[in-house]
Amino acid sequence: MIDLYYWTTPNGHKITLFLEEAEVPYSFKPINISKGEQFEPDFLKISPNNRMPAIVDHAPEGGGEPISIFESGAILLYLGEKYGRFLPTETRERYEVIQWLQWQMGGLGPMLGQNHHFKTYAPEKIEYAIARYVNETSRLYGVLDKRLSDREFAAGDFYSIADMACYPWIVLWERQGMVLEDFPNLKRWFDAIAARPATVRAYAKGAEINTAPTVSEEAKKILFGQTDAVVR
Repeated sequence: MIDLYYWTTPNGHKITLFLEEAEVPYSFKPINISKGEQFEPDFLKISPNNRMPAIVDHAPEGGGEPISIFESGAILLYLGEKYGRFLPTETRERYEVIQWLQWQMGGLGPMLGQNHHFKTYAPEKIEYAIARYVNETSRLYGVLDKRLSDREFAAGDFYSIADMACYPWIVLWERQGMVLEDFPNLKRWFDAIAARPATVRAYAKGAEINTAPTVSEEAKKILFGQTDAVVR
């Protein structure tokens, strides 16, 4: 059994996409980040960066004590290796997946996250910051659109953890100031993943956990006002 420490963010959705696709038994351990539950000492033991998602695998390969994993990219790699799904073993195909997973972790996620912050959540609208991250979002969409011009999925003709990592960030395209029709290859890919039964199940389960996805002013203070004090 996998315990999934989760909230309904793009990074959280990555993991439910895998678990639903692979039909792995798991239990939700909701971490309401708007209430500051990610800073609780017990969660910090599992996720020292006080960010979700994280997992605890109670039946790791080889037995022994449960294994805890934090960082969504590391979790996807762990699950892909353990269950032999969505992460090829052949070297070339494997590193196509890993490259695009790392592209998401180092670029798509952080840049789109800043887009969300300055465009939606920042208390003052800083036009330079908004333009900076909206433009970078557009560039990254263009990179993925070009990549998908001659292949079905990010790593080739097979669905992989790289697609699972990227898709939840594209779900929020309207918030990011993008028009999906401007990126036809990306839209085709997006629509295909959205229609997968596992994707539908993953997002439906998330909606049951977070029934009020708005971010209050108090929640913004919790989410965006932390310093090193929270981990000391």
